[in-house]
Amino acid sequence: MSDAGRDDIDDSQQSLISHLVELRARLLKAIAAVLLLLLALIPFANKLYGWLALPLVSHLPQGGAMIATEVASPFFTPLKLAFWVALFIAMPVVLYQLWAFVAPGLYRHEKRLAMPLLVLSVLLFYVGCAFAYFFVLPAVFAFMTHIAPAGVAVMPDINHYLSFVLGLFFAFGLCFEVPVVLILLVAMHAVTIEQLRSSRRYMIVAAFAIAAVLTPPDVLSQVMLAVPMILLYEVGIVGARLLTRGAATTPDAPSAPG
Repeated sequence: MSDAGRDDIDDSQQSLISHLVELRARLLKAIAAVLLLLLALIPFANKLYGWLALPLVSHLPQGGAMIATEVASPFFTPLKLAFWVALFIAMPVVLYQLWAFVAPGLYRHEKRLAMPLLVLSVLLFYVGCAFAYFFVLPAVFAFMTHIAPAGVAVMPDINHYLSFVLGLFFAFGLCFEVPVVLILLVAMHAVTIEQLRSSRRYMIVAAFAIAAVLTPPDVLSQVMLAVPMILLYEVGIVGARLLTRGAATTPDAPSAPG
């Protein structure tokens, strides 16, 4: 093998190693942010769980309470919640570290699109979780506690309740990402604005089907997920149309690492 060939291989290996070292550093910073927040939240873990359980507790019958069916769940369940809250709060830091790692290899027009979409996706996820907590959970638990058969005491387990609520938060948070998904699809030329407009009727059916799968089996909570998804679909069409109007007409070179 020629010296030039060996130099190319050495350069590629050094480049790969430097990228892996940077990735490791970024991951450590993201993990450190989550751990620091977790340590700060642990003393308030029980209070956090009390806030999370409020939509259910406020609808329990007189004298009703939640129970712990496992010996260690009164300790581990609030701790698990503290971890998820820490991850939730630290998500901007985690995503920034991811952005800082991939940004140097992006074109300038890709950067102009990716950064606003990254911020928008985080905000929409937060809005979806907040919508689930303040509107959906009270409606769901009001329905569930009122349809309990006579003689049945509603006493949910604290660990099962946490799993149920977290699942609902993720479902609403992800479903609220509809505008971001549509804008990305249009940006990648996978679909056109006209195709999105002509697919409205299918989106309405899909929204109610998704809501039926992700939410409890009551009509109210299904409607409360399906209707925002339909509205966000329209928001995504508007955003995609603005993107196509302001799209760059000439390709850009990748930006220099910084």
